[in-house]
Amino acid sequence: MPNRRLGNTELELSTIGFGAWAIGGGDYAFGWGDQDDDESIRAIHGALDLGVNWIDTAPVYGLGRSEEVVGRALKGRRDAAIIATKCSLLWDGERKIYNSLKAHSIRREVEESLGRLGTDYIDLYQIHWPNPENEIEEGWDAIGELIKTGKIRYAGVSNFNAEQMDRAAAIHPVASLQPPYSMLRRDIEKEILPYCRENNIGVVAYSPMQNGLLTGKFSLERLARLPDNDFRRNSPSFQSPQVEVNLTLVDKLGEIASGSGYTVAQLAIAWVLRRQEVTSAITGTRKPHQIEETIIAGEWQLDKWTIQQVDALVDKRDEQIEVLSTE
Repeated sequence: MPNRRLGNTELELSTIGFGAWAIGGGDYAFGWGDQDDDESIRAIHGALDLGVNWIDTAPVYGLGRSEEVVGRALKGRRDAAIIATKCSLLWDGERKIYNSLKAHSIRREVEESLGRLGTDYIDLYQIHWPNPENEIEEGWDAIGELIKTGKIRYAGVSNFNAEQMDRAAAIHPVASLQPPYSMLRRDIEKEILPYCRENNIGVVAYSPMQNGLLTGKFSLERLARLPDNDFRRNSPSFQSPQVEVNLTLVDKLGEIASGSGYTVAQLAIAWVLRRQEVTSAITGTRKPHQIEETIIAGEWQLDKWTIQQVDALVDKRDEQIEVLSTE
């Protein structure tokens, strides 16, 4: 699997990263339904064996569960993986999620993450969301201090805009940005990606397959079978009339992908990786066979014709969604 340097760091990330959101389970507001921890561990081991060298998780994924599963999977194999986790989303005794970037809160979060992950350092520590916005400087300064202690190697941000990254960079270098990026969410192309290129900030894109929509394996029937604790039931992209437009797009993407001997999922990931600013695409994985498919995309370099064909289809889809939004 190809590796790419992450921004201004010494980290060399595989072009496919293991996304550990879904393995957190379904027992919280942003869950993916019930998960089998042992199967999740097999998926992590399978990914490492196939050349994926980094894992992206967060405390809020399953309210600690994802980090714990990652920690179990890496027991005895810590040196095999670059660990990226996050801060700023916490939960109370009633499992209600809230935000904090207070220095004391981040110091506590780091210790708790280290314990769950079973390690004494975190390779990439990211602010999950820039909320509360008036606490960005306090939180980022605290992370900078934690780097000096050796508990964190590099600091990144997630879901930040350019102005917010500027504010952070004035205090401590920003190693990376983790934004949503897929054929259905292209807004970062206008300002964010150029900003990251100009400032040597690595980009690790999440949801390149748009939570499963761009895999070629989703359907209205599957949507109806999603468990009640799967957050996608309430996601606009999965609701009528958007979902019908999205599935029509997927059918047409399938024709392009199959013509080159690939799947829709591989096309969706390779399309994200076509941008030189993108270091790696985070692919959500719950089962061993899923990573076997997605890693192939890490080596597929799309030609100009394929990119043009895909972009034309996506432009048409966006026009249809815009019309629907005005009706």
